[in-house]
Amino acid sequence: MSSASSPVNTAPVNIAVVGLGYVGCVTAACLAHLGNHVFGVDRDAHKVRNVLDGQAPFFEPGLAEIIRATVAAGSLRATTSLPEAIAEAHIALICVGTPSQKNGNLDLDQLRRVVGEIAESLPSRHKPLIVAIRSTVFPGTCEEVVIPALGPSTPVVSNPEFLREGVAVLDFIEPSLVVVGGEDRAAVDRVASLYEPLKVPPCLVSLRTAEMIKYACNAFHAVKIAFANEIGALSARLGIGPSEVMSTLCADVKLNASAAYLKPGFAFGGSCLPKDLRGLVYRASRLDVRLPMLESVLPSNNEQLSRAIEAVMDLPAQRIACIGLAFKENTDDLRESPVVSLLEQLIGKGRDVRVFDPHIQLDAIYGSNKNYILATIPHIGRLMESDLGRLLSWADYVVLGQKQRDAIARQIENSGLPVLDLVGTGRTTVSVPAQKA
Repeated sequence: MSSASSPVNTAPVNIAVVGLGYVGCVTAACLAHLGNHVFGVDRDAHKVRNVLDGQAPFFEPGLAEIIRATVAAGSLRATTSLPEAIAEAHIALICVGTPSQKNGNLDLDQLRRVVGEIAESLPSRHKPLIVAIRSTVFPGTCEEVVIPALGPSTPVVSNPEFLREGVAVLDFIEPSLVVVGGEDRAAVDRVASLYEPLKVPPCLVSLRTAEMIKYACNAFHAVKIAFANEIGALSARLGIGPSEVMSTLCADVKLNASAAYLKPGFAFGGSCLPKDLRGLVYRASRLDVRLPMLESVLPSNNEQLSRAIEAVMDLPAQRIACIGLAFKENTDDLRESPVVSLLEQLIGKGRDVRVFDPHIQLDAIYGSNKNYILATIPHIGRLMESDLGRLLSWADYVVLGQKQRDAIARQIENSGLPVLDLVGTGRTTVSVPAQKA
């Protein structure tokens, strides 16, 4: 990547990049490449000498060229002295390692050491400093480790990296995602401004959200790889071309390779997903093909249902109005609906429950659909309420079991009742009215 091909920051910032490993060295070089004054720091004198000599400490395509150019231009320097590196810095980007311990927990020793050293240098500084954590840390680390060490007068933000080894320079210059999180908006904006030349709108979020996004992204990548490999393994055993299956799957950018189904909410149900997962896992087992990830999907779904049941059971209310009975909105299919399982548990535990679903008329459903609901909740007819207004007048609390049309949502909102939203529409409220007589 030549310097002539990339945008240049017109407002240079003094930046200290702490840690010159893969993330830190690429970050330091690329920020200098964008026109900032960057001082990289690492305890490893070998890495520092490499940078000062205009060389990359490790192989990464395009990195050596950028280091050579930015060192020659004087925009990138390196040192083993942390106080020297942050003396004139406006922003300190922490890029130290957070390796796994034997139990899987993160080893934060390097982070604690660096933050402690920065804290010791703060009294002698003559300008404010923003500390941005670029290392991968578990949500809450900034609040529980970094901020207490630095004190309330030093703004702390989370600025996770999304750099893949082998294409890290390209990932920095052409990012798919830029995230900056924190509670000090001025500090968040200042760190986000470092990436303005890249023309990618940053996602400005809370501190813990930024920390969590890094984990969510990596976990999602791992899940996709595991899914493709398990489908590939079963396809190969069946004499089917794995690549053809997955390339065809990815051709659907509306539902498959898209944001569809990636919103947290209630458990899934219906006549297709549970049945087909069971069938796939069963047939694979008969072929002696283990699919650990796919085998875990239905248990995971059951855990989500259990969490929902627990949340409803914890409500400080006796009269509960459930909105939605079918397994999702705009259908009357009740088969394996998580709301039916929820009602079964609530009734069994003595809660007074009534249900409204605009698409369910018990005398109109038939066949396996009717057989399922009558076998699960034989007296479901006594729980159904056709008039939403009457139901809301009766209830202490509303539980949303599926998304609803705007008119119904407004009627629920206008009722003034507290709402527990199980499907992720954002309508959960926490206020609790007085219990009705």
